[in-house]
Amino acid sequence: MVGIVANIGPNIGHNSGRVGEPGKSWRTHVWAKARSDLMPKLPIEVIRRRVARAKELGLPYKTYAGFRAASGDDLVGFMFSSNALDLLRATDRVPTAKVAKLDALNDVRTVGLAHVPIALEHLTPPLQLAYAAPKSLAPWVQTRDVMRALFAQTGGPASRFVLVCNTDLEREWAQAGRMAGTLSAPDYFEAIT
Repeated sequence: MVGIVANIGPNIGHNSGRVGEPGKSWRTHVWAKARSDLMPKLPIEVIRRRVARAKELGLPYKTYAGFRAASGDDLVGFMFSSNALDLLRATDRVPTAKVAKLDALNDVRTVGLAHVPIALEHLTPPLQLAYAAPKSLAPWVQTRDVMRALFAQTGGPASRFVLVCNTDLEREWAQAGRMAGTLSAPDYFEAIT
């Protein structure tokens, strides 16, 4: 039975990539034009300003543009988990290289989320604000409520913040809080801008 199926040729729905119908070049042209029309044509001044903003945020332009396109807004800040800042024990301090990257940010709000047993004072400075992180393995609804309360206190819309984190459980905070997105700590702190 296997030999019979193998001799039939491509499965149903497959055309091996070849189209022999007339009008192929016209369809190719129309699809290429439609794809290019979807991409916005921005003035060079706007692009220069966005590249400069990406640099202020410490992000590569491609990453910044992706967040901006996904959220529809400019980014105003970052929310860092204590794990992303390498704070795992109560005696840990933020590494010097990470402090230097945070100090280099310009016109950016920085908020920290501290896991137990990290004291909030260990996050400020280098961050501007610090709050207790949502409890690990808490129900999603509870995590959502905690994130909403945090953004109500910070005074900024969640869709304009990016979460810098280290674990998949922390990534759920961004979804629960309706944030612009997430970056892993290595992607953010080792990014070349």
